Amino acid sequence: MRALISTWDKTGLDVLARGLHELGWSLVASGGTATAIEELGIAVEHVDTLTDSPEMLGGRVKTLHPRIHAGILARREREDDATALAEQGIEPFDLVCVNLYPFERVAAQRGVTEAEAVEMIDIGGPSMLRGAAKNFAHVAPLCRPDQYGFILDELRETGALSLETRRQLAAEAFATSAAYEAAIANWFAGREDFPEALVLPLEKVLDLAYGENPHQRAAYYAERGLRRHLLSRVEQLHGKALSFNNLNDLSGARLLAREFALPACVIVKHANPCGAAIGATIEEAYDKALASDPTSAYGGIVVLNRPVDGPLGERLAEQFVEVLFAPDYSEDALTALRRKQNTRILVDRERRAAEPGERHYKRVLGGMLVQDPDAEIDERDGWDVVAGSVSEPQWGDLVFAWRVCKHVSSNAIVLARDLATIGIGAGQMSRVDAVRIAVEKAGQFDHDVAGAALASDAFFPFPDGPRIALDAGATAIVQPGGSRRDQDVIDAVAKTGAAMVFTGRRHFRH
Repeated sequence: MRALISTWDKTGLDVLARGLHELGWSLVASGGTATAIEELGIAVEHVDTLTDSPEMLGGRVKTLHPRIHAGILARREREDDATALAEQGIEPFDLVCVNLYPFERVAAQRGVTEAEAVEMIDIGGPSMLRGAAKNFAHVAPLCRPDQYGFILDELRETGALSLETRRQLAAEAFATSAAYEAAIANWFAGREDFPEALVLPLEKVLDLAYGENPHQRAAYYAERGLRRHLLSRVEQLHGKALSFNNLNDLSGARLLAREFALPACVIVKHANPCGAAIGATIEEAYDKALASDPTSAYGGIVVLNRPVDGPLGERLAEQFVEVLFAPDYSEDALTALRRKQNTRILVDRERRAAEPGERHYKRVLGGMLVQDPDAEIDERDGWDVVAGSVSEPQWGDLVFAWRVCKHVSSNAIVLARDLATIGIGAGQMSRVDAVRIAVEKAGQFDHDVAGAALASDAFFPFPDGPRIALDAGATAIVQPGGSRRDQDVIDAVAKTGAAMVFTGRRHFRH
């Protein structure tokens, strides 16, 4: 039996080479892979000896040769293939192990040049891998170090790899090759706004407990080539397996928490914030966020942007929290939190900045809608005061409410006071209903709406929505403006002595 090995990542190479050698296999390897195997004291034939052709063009050409690809693609049941190999003195391969140049890792590095990224586009590797996968009836394609162990186990137990094993390896090889090519294509496409063809290279990160409902299977896939994703450098310290809804809610909570540099807490339920607040301390931020809507917070996702100490851990343990996410926890906090068997405790060790070019995808029937992310933070310097005057405390609440509003499902209304939400109306078909719900939520938990700020993710087409909030005591409103009846709304607000600010930009989230 004969194996061809060409790996960039040498992880597990010693295990594979020794295992095959002990089973009596002959090894052929290229360049640095051959050198690494020789250093193990194992005999290996160099590719350039086999092809009788030296590596060329700085290593760009070494395995692109008929003596390599004929040995991979030969069909053992075909007499004409066997005759062609015999005439050329070519021996077939029974296993091809290839892992590819790290294009995605290099291309994602800051400051990498185009030439450096292009040099990491593997040509020979995918060709050998795809050839072996195509000929899986006779050849086993390996593309990842985590495959080496079970392949060796099967060879030791049965002396050969079953057709089913080779078929599964072929599927994994083609998926690896396809994702690799897609990552390269998307890297080139990143120089265009929206390319004619867009292929998403996704890699499974985690099998999930279930989907939106328990009868639906689910997994979490990350987009390859991006430097960070939802669970990059995130460790689960305690609790049940994560579900589809957990991750969907966690994503929304993390995006909102990212809007704030001061100590902040965000509580999300069913993909909408039910409480968000900034505090002088993380403890104060949590208390204010929880007080916003303690009923909805039950079983919610809690994201904190500061470490959790013992006393805060005790308070959090008093609540039913589905997922808790923070940059760190003290031992006392973990001791308290682990009393709740089901709470999923996640620690965030990600310190890298967000990916600037990440697109937003939404699945629709038979396809995808693709857009730029709504990631920019609106600064108040570009806002226009169109009614009344805004005090500095009001500015703080307006900016805070506006940033929260961007992360609430449309139609979205946020009432805020003292840098904390006190009422949220989310996902309503009518903006008037969204205002009414936000005011009712505030009243439900005895929040004082007097002096509160209101944010609306899109313009008010009529004065009726603002009147509900103004009658309840709100004194400042922020909205995009742009309605044909803007002046009617401005006049209604000004008549009450309240202030209103136009941002010039809406933030629908569907």
